[in-house]
Amino acid sequence: MICQNCNKNEANMHMKRIINGRAAEVHLCSDCARSLGYGEAFSGFGLGLGELFGELLGKTDGAASGAYCPGCGKYFDEIVSDGKMGCAECYGVFYDKLLPSLRRIHGKATYVGSKPALQNGVSLEEKVEELKNKLSDAIAEQNFELAAQLRDEIIAITNKGGEN
Repeated sequence: MICQNCNKNEANMHMKRIINGRAAEVHLCSDCARSLGYGEAFSGFGLGLGELFGELLGKTDGAASGAYCPGCGKYFDEIVSDGKMGCAECYGVFYDKLLPSLRRIHGKATYVGSKPALQNGVSLEEKVEELKNKLSDAIAEQNFELAAQLRDEIIAITNKGGEN
């Protein structure tokens, strides 16, 4: 579609205005949109991703702090400004600085995920670990019938989330 203002360039800005209940569409190229004042039409509607994380992590004075990630060489201030970690190692290096923001965003600083419910006060993970220990003992004692039962119980718990 051609720009409705200059009738030369390709229109790459499309706006719909509703005035007194009537809709009017405007199709402009970037140059005409800028000259007519539409270039800033959408500024201030929200923060970019980098700005959002910068606000959450806390703005700094702009100078690179002494701490940097040895894995990627990225400074914490760079992470604050662009909202992106440089590598997985950044999480460990900047853990203390990220902790307050993680708590503010998620309410917790540790990942709890979706854990299966407790059964008789024992988590399923603990139950499976206990069964694996018993399985090792049964194999060491060459009690293969018990070992087979324990193996089946472990499989049932892990495959069905604890439903027997």
